[in-house]
Amino acid sequence: MVSRLSYEDCKNMLAGRRLPCAFVDMDAFDGNLMKLIGMMGASDKTMRVATKSVRSVDMLKRLFEKGGGRLKGIMSFTVEEADFLSRQGFDDLLVAYPSVQKTDMDLMCGMAKRGIDVSIVVDSPEHVRALGEAGREAGIELQAIIEVDMSYRPAGEGAHIGVRRSSIRSGPAALAVARETQRVGGVRVAGIMGYEAQIAGLTDKNPFTTSMNPVKRIIKHLSKPDVLRTRDGVVRYLRNHGFELRIVNGGGTGSVSFTSGDEEVTEVAAGSGFYCPHLFDYYSDLDLEPAAFFALQAVRQPAPGMAACAGGGYIASGEIGLDRLPVPFLPKGSELLKLEGAGEAQTPVVLKKGTHLRIGDPVIFRHAKAGELAERFNELLLVENKKIVGSALTYRGMGMCFL
Repeated sequence: MVSRLSYEDCKNMLAGRRLPCAFVDMDAFDGNLMKLIGMMGASDKTMRVATKSVRSVDMLKRLFEKGGGRLKGIMSFTVEEADFLSRQGFDDLLVAYPSVQKTDMDLMCGMAKRGIDVSIVVDSPEHVRALGEAGREAGIELQAIIEVDMSYRPAGEGAHIGVRRSSIRSGPAALAVARETQRVGGVRVAGIMGYEAQIAGLTDKNPFTTSMNPVKRIIKHLSKPDVLRTRDGVVRYLRNHGFELRIVNGGGTGSVSFTSGDEEVTEVAAGSGFYCPHLFDYYSDLDLEPAAFFALQAVRQPAPGMAACAGGGYIASGEIGLDRLPVPFLPKGSELLKLEGAGEAQTPVVLKKGTHLRIGDPVIFRHAKAGELAERFNELLLVENKKIVGSALTYRGMGMCFL
């Protein structure tokens, strides 16, 4: 993947800086935002920002400033994070993962009493009852978003292609949860969401799994009409039974174009594409620029054509595989040592023939995922026109850790 930053650019920028450090090319970051907005076309749909993939208040504010009216709302990953962001000036908060613990219910009620538009995902009666009890005790009505399973099941229960999240897959199943909100009180249905992970989260030109790429493309192709039928069927079923759905959320960075074409969808979620970690190089229908990087100090030369860097063991979550490792990006042609990978204390790198590094020089890496990089650093250095122009605190830098 091509970056507008060269190794010499990075070396000059980082001269005298403490390493390790993380930095964001703001020109690429802003460009990725505009590309993702453009993928929604001329529709009236808006984009909800998935904050787990950003994890910086300053960077979130930048997105909304640059995105204008096409960006609307936050997709938070915990209730505590939503409460934190509400106190930073954000509103229209959708918590994308359910909870029943009392501390979270108290925060939900507190936000609602302060006039914050906040909702949380549910997919079971237990979720609804916890929200309803909290809402009744507080004398308010909390908002629930019913999550629908969008996985592809070509052979029924015998094959599940997607992620294991919600148990709701049909209109009647969604209606049973919606009816529970009416029964218990203190909570109401505000909409539905569905994450088509086998489209949005499936890399189909992955150099680490080349033999599977054709299969993945077939899965994506076959899954798309099934996703449309499932989501549209649930929406119609709930509306036919008297439930108004203000929010119909879908998508993810890897399916912005597809999901934007669903007439029932009101908004599309995206997050990882703004930073464009290296996993997002491996989509055949995405053309984003690397924007987020980290730099390690080369501290040893254990053999000719090799450098050992201090730290770097920033492994991404998800299915275990080589594509979850960070990748050396600059100098060009650098590679991890296969027998060692990225280590907690040191990361050996094999250099391209003809590349020479001195001890103390930086080596530039890209993380496999987006927001997880921010858990490793207190700040992100901001680069514009190949110069460091400031910094943005991460959640960690603000003393926050949500999950």
